[in-house]
Amino acid sequence: MKVTYYGHSSFGVEIAGKHLLFDPFISPNPLASSIKLDSIKADYILVSHAHQDHLADVPYLIERTEAALVASHEIGVYFYSRGIKSMHRMNVGGSITVDGITIKAVNAIHSSSFEDGTYGGIAMGYVVSSAEGNFYFAGDTALTYDMKFIGENGNLKFAILPIGDVFTMGIDDAIKACEFIKCNNILGMHYDTFEPIKINKDEATKKFEKAGKKLSLLAIGETREF
Repeated sequence: MKVTYYGHSSFGVEIAGKHLLFDPFISPNPLASSIKLDSIKADYILVSHAHQDHLADVPYLIERTEAALVASHEIGVYFYSRGIKSMHRMNVGGSITVDGITIKAVNAIHSSSFEDGTYGGIAMGYVVSSAEGNFYFAGDTALTYDMKFIGENGNLKFAILPIGDVFTMGIDDAIKACEFIKCNNILGMHYDTFEPIKINKDEATKKFEKAGKKLSLLAIGETREF
């Protein structure tokens, strides 16, 4: 698997010969100005919830790549009414298998609504499984005991967790989440983009190390292989 970071909570994962793109908020993000949308590959675009900083580039990228949207029922209905037809609507606890990749929607504790006030369903994370291995994209979430179910069944190569605090888990809760999901190889997300979620990267990395865990803070545009 190859993982590329596009800033904020947006990651591309190349797995089983397909490209998954998570929570594309790229063109409005000044920190990601080096990323060109036309260079991004996507077969499936997975959206965790309806906030603009997680789906701003969905319409453009789906039109350009012809990717299928994977999201909550409510997000799917919203985009379907706006002309996007290729999609898989899901809800927490459900799973789909596409092209040898199984995507399971899991609980995330967070609000979810579009900029116009339309309800976006409940927030979700995703556990993705294939012959190449499994990983967890948490989405925006608080620490939750439901993560223990992921640890019981996940056998994760890595997990992508929010660490910016204020709107999601912070560093300390993310470390606890590692124990719940039984995964010590973490990619951080949802930090530094806005003033309230700026972090001390060195301090965060050292806290993880002290707890016997590894936190990777990828540079925007950086690719890591697992």
